[in-house]
Amino acid sequence: MSSDQRIVIENAYIATIDIAGTEYDSGHVVVDGREIVAVGAGRSPEWARAGQAPPGVAAVAATASSTRSVTRIDGAGHLLTPGLINTHHHLYQWLTRGIAQDSILFDWLTTLYPTWSKITAGTVHAGALGGMAVGALSGCSTMGDHHYVFPRGAGDILGGIVEAAGTLGVRLHGTRGSMDLGASQGGLPPDFAVETTADALQASADAVARFHDPSREAMVKIAIAPCSPFSVTSDLLREAAVLARSLDVRLHTHGSETVEEDAYCLERFGRTPTEYLDELGWLGDDVWMAHCVHLDENAIARFAATGTGVAHCPSSNARLAAGIAPIPQLLAAGVPVGLGVDGSASNESGQLGTEIRMSVLVNRLRAGADGMSGRSGLYLATMGGARVLGRDRELGSIEVGKLADLALWKVDGVEHAGIVDPVAALTLGAQPPLALLLVDGREVVRDGALVRASEADVARRVTTAVGELLGR
Repeated sequence: MSSDQRIVIENAYIATIDIAGTEYDSGHVVVDGREIVAVGAGRSPEWARAGQAPPGVAAVAATASSTRSVTRIDGAGHLLTPGLINTHHHLYQWLTRGIAQDSILFDWLTTLYPTWSKITAGTVHAGALGGMAVGALSGCSTMGDHHYVFPRGAGDILGGIVEAAGTLGVRLHGTRGSMDLGASQGGLPPDFAVETTADALQASADAVARFHDPSREAMVKIAIAPCSPFSVTSDLLREAAVLARSLDVRLHTHGSETVEEDAYCLERFGRTPTEYLDELGWLGDDVWMAHCVHLDENAIARFAATGTGVAHCPSSNARLAAGIAPIPQLLAAGVPVGLGVDGSASNESGQLGTEIRMSVLVNRLRAGADGMSGRSGLYLATMGGARVLGRDRELGSIEVGKLADLALWKVDGVEHAGIVDPVAALTLGAQPPLALLLVDGREVVRDGALVRASEADVARRVTTAVGELLGR
């Protein structure tokens, strides 16, 4: 969509996810270029429908905007939400779904490391296309990816992931991950799957220099992301934190995912994962950690005091029998919490939209029927995720001045027709069909289909890449 174009959505049920939790039974949203310029109840203002400038815009801008073409979308029978934000994924794992189906995390990892050591830039590009395509079709406008396996001679892996996001038109919060603690040094991954500490740090700096866009409107941002306490040395963790802060980028890792990880840290370091990471400079409002299933009260208090974020991955945690993260307690303490798909090999769905419902249901098992509302689940998938990624000023809610990342869900079909609460259709029911996904004001999904890529072509690429990888 060019800067002189306008999209007007009317008659939709709107869940803005603003600080007041404002919702409109029948409202409008007006988008100019990449920004939201009006939100409210009822029909859109006359100036919006006429392609004129919003009230108060300077005369020069008004003259330029007087030629805006207007696309009007009737949202009757639809729910409009912010685009969903995925705070943790491993896109390359789209190529290894369906393996080690009944394993806990450590056994699952050791089964898959040998296969992952054979990935190439080409196969990862195909996997990233598949994983992000499915994410987009489930309403996800921002993809967080944690890539930490870089076999020698594999080519430009991170570049392939960035290219795939550009092809589909979604935002990418990519990371340059790493592992430098092989089995011979007491780590979990085999030695052939790790890098040297120096190589990992240099590659991380290079990735930031090459791909990271610090601007408000960025479509690609890069974080530095050593993999986990059981696959990374203390030196790499400590130096990665220093490096990231010197480059003004965020930090990401796995933390407190399983009881086995807790036991490993207590035996090796004499500390819980949170205590260990805290000592190395890994708590702060520029850090987010995946999973955080086994946090005690002290750890929750430290996360809250430091502003450290959490990527909650309920389906993956259930698939690997890791447990249920204490999300209601984290939210009550003020910890930023978002949702994540996690590795597609531990969550074969890959849909972020369905994680909303899963987060609500599994947390009710732990906290009771009133422990987690559907709207809390939707908050995690939108504004919560924006906070976790440090983008809550421009993403995560439907407000004037924010970037136009919007998801329009059809809730008047046979699956959801007549439901009393349209928000419950998304948060407690089956995922509604996605009528429209806008990212940066541009169409990415229309009527349940990708706009910028052929789904048949993506599927073919994935099938070919899986055959190539598993045949190696």
